[in-house]
Amino acid sequence: MSDIHYLFLEQLRELRNPERALGMASYHKIKREYLGLTNPQVTDLTTAWRQELTIDKRVAVARGLWQTDIYEARLAATKLLTQARIQPDDAVWQLLQSWVPGFDSWALADHACAAIQKRLIADPTRLDAVEAWTTSDNLWTRRAALVATLPWTKQNNPKPEELECRDRILGWVATYATDQKWFIQKSVAWWLRDLSKHDPQRVHDFLAEHGDHMKNFARKEASKYLK
Repeated sequence: MSDIHYLFLEQLRELRNPERALGMASYHKIKREYLGLTNPQVTDLTTAWRQELTIDKRVAVARGLWQTDIYEARLAATKLLTQARIQPDDAVWQLLQSWVPGFDSWALADHACAAIQKRLIADPTRLDAVEAWTTSDNLWTRRAALVATLPWTKQNNPKPEELECRDRILGWVATYATDQKWFIQKSVAWWLRDLSKHDPQRVHDFLAEHGDHMKNFARKEASKYLK
């Protein structure tokens, strides 16, 4: 099963657009192969693949596609695993976790985090693993801890266990508030801004306590929806 991904990689290659690929390489600024596909093209392919593959085969294909380090192949790998209901999902979770230390840009990391979000909601005890990301030397891994936990900003009437998770993550956000790297500050602002739509008082309280450590743009973004 280790070579199963080649058939799917060939389908991606058949849609290559060399001119667009050059523009993508310039935009993303990460040295890897780009095929020049649009996100909708990749989505259409992976939607069809998901319907024909078992979970085990999807994991195998995703693993192989990610290892190619081709942009669209990695994008397809994340989309193959982005689904709310997957049972059993341990193999999916383990594969997604294995990618996190190697994140090197926001675009692919965000797509992977969309899949990770589903697995965290399915089993919130996995936040124990995510907490380890918050002290990584890799900026993109640290950032992923907040992007992957965005679902906990969105509950209007959170249950006690959801509030416990939210407060735990806000502890990570407080630590990040002192990190002056732009992408970390942006992730802090993003998390707080989304939370402010559902729990504005908690964001008011956070900014009162930690806002002085944040960059001006991050404070402004975090308070965008506050009155």
